[in-house]
Formats: sequence, C-alpha cells, structure tokens
Amino acid sequence: MNLLFEAVIFDLDGVLADTVGDHYLATKRVADEEGLHFNREMNQKVQGMSRRFLIEQLVKNSQYKYSDVEKEKLGERKNQYYKERIAGLSKEDLLPGMHSFLIQLKQHNIKLAIASSSSNAKLTLTNLEIIDFFDVIIDPRSVQNMKPDPEIFIKAADELEVSGEKCVAIEDGEAGMQAIKQTSMFSVGIGDHTALKKANWHVKNTSEITLEKLASKVNHAQAN
Repeated sequence: MNLLFEAVIFDLDGVLADTVGDHYLATKRVADEEGLHFNREMNQKVQGMSRRFLIEQLVKNSQYKYSDVEKEKLGERKNQYYKERIAGLSKEDLLPGMHSFLIQLKQHNIKLAIASSSSNAKLTLTNLEIIDFFDVIIDPRSVQNMKPDPEIFIKAADELEVSGEKCVAIEDGEAGMQAIKQTSMFSVGIGDHTALKKANWHVKNTSEITLEKLASKVNHAQAN
C-alpha cells in the first residue's frame, strides 16, 4: 500500500469514542442546577472549545452576573460530572472501526497523536485501553490557544516531527475542522454538520474509515 502520509492526528470526543454526549449531559446537569438554558444545538457550537469558553457561553444570558471565581467553580463541577460519567468506559465503547483502524496504522508505522480540547484526554484514553497507541497527546495544558485556532494540531505535528503536508487530521467538531483547514494537513470530517462537509474527505460515521480508503483519498488529493 502506497502511503503518502506519515502521521494521523485524532480529535478524541466523537472520533474515537462517543463521549460528546457525556460532555453534553454533564454541562446540562450544571445548567439545570443553575437555572440556565443549554441544549444540544448549543453543545454543537461549543464542542471542541475550552471549558472556560463553554462556561462563558453558558452564563452569558443569565440575569445573575457570575464572578470569575464562580465561573471557575461551575467549570470544575461540570468536569467532575463528566469524570463520573466516563469512569465506566472501556474499549467496548470505542466507535465502530476505530480499534482496527488504529491497529492498521501502527502496523504501517504511522505516527499517532491526540489533539483534544478535553483536559481528561489521558484518563479517557486509559479507560478505553488505547493510550499506548499514541506517540503524542496534546490537551489544553499543552497550548495557549484552543480550537478553532490551529495551534493544537500544529503542536501535535511538531512533537511527532512530521510536516503538516504529511499529516492527516480527523475531527467531528466545527471548531476543530476550522482549525485543521488553517493548516496544510489532509482533513477528515465525521458527521452531518455543514462545516465537516468541507473536509478533504467527509464521512457520516467512523465505520467508513479504513487505512485503505484513507490512503486512496490522500493519494487522489495529492495527485490533483
């Protein structure tokens, strides 16, 4: 198989495991406790962004003016609720096709990285029993700017020591796709959101992704 890429950079939530719903339910629990409005449409818009940004969006229309300390505590509460929800994760919770895809990539000596906006990325990967697949894990503690800024993907490539032109980046969030499109990486978008359809390769779900198909898409893109 002729591979024209040397690395694959994964978002985590919604790409490797269906934890987007856990983030939503943890945030919704905080919102309900505080009497704040939050729905799945709002969750889609903040997906992949920092916890601080999420809380700012959550409270911005509140008549009560939250202090910075109070907003920090809301974020900590949301994070605790999320950690409670993912405590029972296992490799059985990996999205369809992702475990075999990771194995295929490693068998072909492709370097792998995580570029996640979740501060719980390492915990999630450990619970999913796939942390050893990854050479590099970039999370909010590693960067100054979060998605849609491309810094997290650029840093992942730098730490892998692979140029952007030789990287594939996989996302399911609007902010993440905006970030990838600011780089020279080949983008893969998963899901139905309009922004994801702007990827170099768009799929409806993870079961469509295989190494053979990815290689074909990258080869075709580089030939044109």
